[in-house]
Amino acid sequence: MKITSYILILALLVLSCKDDDATGLPVPEEPTTPEQVVTDILVRTPCDNGMADIYPCANYDLMSHLSRETIGEPGFNDIWGWTDATTSREYAILGGQVSTIFIDITNAQNPTIIGKLPTASINSRWRDIKVYNDHAFIVSEAANHGMQVFDLTRLRNAQNTPITFDADALYTDIGNAHNIVINEDSGFAYVVGTETFLGGPHFIDISTPTSPTAAGGYEGSGYTHDAQVVTYNGPDIDYVGREILLASNEDVVVIADVTDKDNPQLIATVNQDNVGYIHQGWFDESHTIYYANDEFDETEFGFNSRTLVFDLTDLDNPVYTGPYFGPTQAIDHNLYVKDFDLYLTNYTAGLRIADISGSSLESITDIGSFDTHPENDATEFSGAWSVYPYFDSGNIIISDISRGLFIIRKSGT
Repeated sequence: MKITSYILILALLVLSCKDDDATGLPVPEEPTTPEQVVTDILVRTPCDNGMADIYPCANYDLMSHLSRETIGEPGFNDIWGWTDATTSREYAILGGQVSTIFIDITNAQNPTIIGKLPTASINSRWRDIKVYNDHAFIVSEAANHGMQVFDLTRLRNAQNTPITFDADALYTDIGNAHNIVINEDSGFAYVVGTETFLGGPHFIDISTPTSPTAAGGYEGSGYTHDAQVVTYNGPDIDYVGREILLASNEDVVVIADVTDKDNPQLIATVNQDNVGYIHQGWFDESHTIYYANDEFDETEFGFNSRTLVFDLTDLDNPVYTGPYFGPTQAIDHNLYVKDFDLYLTNYTAGLRIADISGSSLESITDIGSFDTHPENDATEFSGAWSVYPYFDSGNIIISDISRGLFIIRKSGT
């Protein structure tokens, strides 16, 4: 039933677009030459009295913004990042409807578009990217897309930018896929929402990045929308050192041991009341508390943005401890944890940052925000899609569906 609801809402999104082409996407503008590109790069704009330029904020400054027109893409989705260990340069890897865009953000106030990797098949609203061993791995809901592999070190000495790149490898044991996660400790990718394994995780050995190899899959819990896989180092000593999957499976969180790729084992499932659609989640760094978002509960139940908090001290007996509510009814999307901060992208309300250093649900505290969609905080699928907060510099990158790339940084840093 939840799959049907999800498809219905996505269909309404497609119908809402104007000037669509046969793919259901907005028609891209004609390509521009470098001389025609109108830059909208900004100097650092402090968050002053709750605003950074036109954007509501709290404790986070705007470093720069690259718009849809500047990037030359009809719309955007996922985002990830890469730091070149040789040069220490930082790059945003931005998912677009037509391509994947590589942007040097080392100088956060003057980002540079290095180039684009076109889609492997047709255009799509959904593209997802992760990085392992200096390579980007890219999947899409586009039919027959497979998994693209791109050697990120090619960005290092790029000349005559922006460049139209080609992929270094293409994995074709899958067609369309909704998402990809990677356990960098083990060198395995887990592609989810494909036509294989009932939509459950499809395992790929990426230890040699340009020679990805099928390694089995897990179909025991049905369709997985998004996931995280970790080499577990938490309080449950029965699983320390094991490869643990945490999967967002629409109306339930699935915990499985995927160490043995030929024999993955379900450990437990856990859900909560008033479930709409469990979309995505992330472990804290102690592998004790798991935070997840429900993408439909705002529309179905009228909640404010609701983050679900689970105590996974005992993986065999997970416990839902309760909700953490945001200040608006904006729909929650992707979230990530870095140190003791929880980064939440909530579509029209943009990015919120919460302090999770306390020992209880009640101690979670909002400590910052940056709203990429200043028009409103409506309960609709517009605004911030995702965030990547893991650069050592303190740069934080946000993808906005219609506004492109934002680079922000904590005030005073």
